[in-house]
Amino acid sequence: MASEDIQIKICGLRSANAAIVASDAGATHLGFNFIERVRRQVSPEDGAQIIADYMSGRKSLNRPHLVGLFRDQDSEFVNETARNAKLDYLQLCGDEDADYISKIDLPIIKMIFVKEASTKSSLTKIVDPLLDEGHGVILDSGVKSSRGGSGTSFNWALAEGIVDRPNVFLAGGLNPENVQSAIKQLSPWGVDVASGVETDGVKDPERIKAFISAARSA
Repeated sequence: MASEDIQIKICGLRSANAAIVASDAGATHLGFNFIERVRRQVSPEDGAQIIADYMSGRKSLNRPHLVGLFRDQDSEFVNETARNAKLDYLQLCGDEDADYISKIDLPIIKMIFVKEASTKSSLTKIVDPLLDEGHGVILDSGVKSSRGGSGTSFNWALAEGIVDRPNVFLAGGLNPENVQSAIKQLSPWGVDVASGVETDGVKDPERIKAFISAARSA
């Protein structure tokens, strides 16, 4: 995929201002984390308000897709949260199976964790059925203590021939300094970042803009 067409997801947003910065800079997806007991968690009420404030405050005509992150939470709660927040996609970060997915109202993006024992073949066997069903996929590093965004990279060679397919995002340890290298090596359909655009644990407007600029100019 040409770098100007690459999908860019800024994840773990906790303020309308950060969402506006990302949107105005050209992000294609904005991620809001509704997973319980994680650092970037927003409550259903706060998430809906942040998104409403973002929608009323954005300056550009760019309208990124709104993605809600969940992990093994009750499907009725997930669907209700999505309706109230006016989400477009749901990112599932746990052990959700086909039966669970069948109960979800919105299109999904499934997070797949790349572990030390993973191989390109084993990843392909997981990714192919999801893509065949029309779902999106995010490849992130498999860190047990962080099931919703690890902030660390995995062996990018394992993702070759996978992340360049439509609806597949590359995640894990990306930042403004290395995203161009990742894009040049893998030509991913999309890139996903959370901690890489933060300073002291808070979304940094300049790093958000720098990440999007670097991804577009790779």
